[in-house]
Amino acid sequence: MYDDHALELSIAAAGLPGAVALLTSSDGTSYHRAFGMADATTGRPMHEDTVFQIASMTKAVVSVGAMQLVEQGRLALDAPIGEALPELAEVQVLDGFDASESPVLRSPARPVTLRHLLTHTAGLGYFFIQPEVLRYYSATAMPAPGSLDSIRMPLLFDPGEKWEYSVATDWVGQAIEAVTGQRLGDYLAETVLGPLEMKDTAFRSALPDDAARVHIRTPQGGLAVNPMYLGGGEFDMGGGGLTSTAPDYGRFVQMILRGGELAGNRVLRSETVAEMTRNQIGSLRAGAMGTSMPDLAQPFDPFPDQHSGWGLGFLINPEPGPAGRSPGSLSWAGIFNSYYWIDPHKDVAGVFMAQLAPFGDPGALEAYAALERMAYA
Repeated sequence: MYDDHALELSIAAAGLPGAVALLTSSDGTSYHRAFGMADATTGRPMHEDTVFQIASMTKAVVSVGAMQLVEQGRLALDAPIGEALPELAEVQVLDGFDASESPVLRSPARPVTLRHLLTHTAGLGYFFIQPEVLRYYSATAMPAPGSLDSIRMPLLFDPGEKWEYSVATDWVGQAIEAVTGQRLGDYLAETVLGPLEMKDTAFRSALPDDAARVHIRTPQGGLAVNPMYLGGGEFDMGGGGLTSTAPDYGRFVQMILRGGELAGNRVLRSETVAEMTRNQIGSLRAGAMGTSMPDLAQPFDPFPDQHSGWGLGFLINPEPGPAGRSPGSLSWAGIFNSYYWIDPHKDVAGVFMAQLAPFGDPGALEAYAALERMAYA
C-alpha cells in the first residue's frame, strides 16, 4: 500500500542504528516495519516488536489514566492538587538567588491544579531544559536519578502564567497513586494497558536483554551504547518511565482516534477524549523547549512558525503541518528520538521509534517527517 523507499533512505541517511515505523487508523494498522539494529555494537537486529524506552511518550498514557479518575470524580481538574498531594500544597516560587547563591522563594499567587499539571503550566521545569532548575539543585543538592527528589523543585513562575515543559506528569502519576492507593504501573495495567491489550508496555525494573539500546554518536563517526535507563528508580516515573513497542503504542493512538474505545473496551468517554484534545492554554504558546544539557536534548520546536496549543496531555498544531498533518492534530515525543502524531480529521496516526541521544537529532526528525509524508502521499 505504501512506497517506503524514501523512508528507508532517510533512516539510512540519518545514520540511525535502527528504528520501527508504524501507521494506523481507526480501523487498524496499515504499515509496520523495522529497520536496522537494536544494538549497533553487537549487530543485533531490530524487530517490529522490539521494546523501547518511550520516555515522554509515557505522558499521554498517564494523562489518560488521570482523566479516568476525573470521570469517576476521584480527581478534579480545577481543585487544588495539594488536596491529594500535600507537597504541592506547600510548593514555593523561585524568585531568583541572593548574593550567596541561596534560592529566594515566595508563595505562589494561586494553587497548583491537575489542569496545570496536565498542561505544563504549573510552573515546574526540567533540569535538562531550564538552567534555573540546575542552578537551584546546585545551590541545594543534586538529586539522584530516578528518585522522588528529582521531581521536587520550586515553581519557576506562578501557576497558569506560562507553558514550560516539566516534571508535571510525574506529579500526575503521584496523584493517581495517592487517590487509588495503587502503584502507578499496577493502576495503568488494570485500567489502560490491559484493556488496550498493550501487553509489552510496562514500568520495568531493568531493560530487557532484547530491548533496543540507546546509542550516541562517537567522535570517530561511529555509534556506541549509552547505558542510561529511565526506569527502575524509586517510583514509577509518570513523565517518562514506560517501556513499550511500536505496535503497543499504535493501539494507544488508535484508541484516541476512536474516541476512547478499542476492540470493544472503552477506556475513556468520547466527551473526555474531546476535552483532552482541545487547546487548554488559551493564548499561551506551547511546544518550544530550550536546553541546559545539549548532550541530552537539543533545543526543540516542532512548529516554529505556529502558535501551538496544548491539550490535556498533547501538543496541538493549529495550522496544517508541512508534511500534511491536519490542523488540530495531536503529537509529542520521547527523549531518545521517538515521536508520534494523531490526526483525527484524516483518521491517521503515526509512530516512529528510535533510540539515540541527544533528543532532537536532525536525521531522526527528517526520518519521522518522511514517515509522515508517506502517510499523506
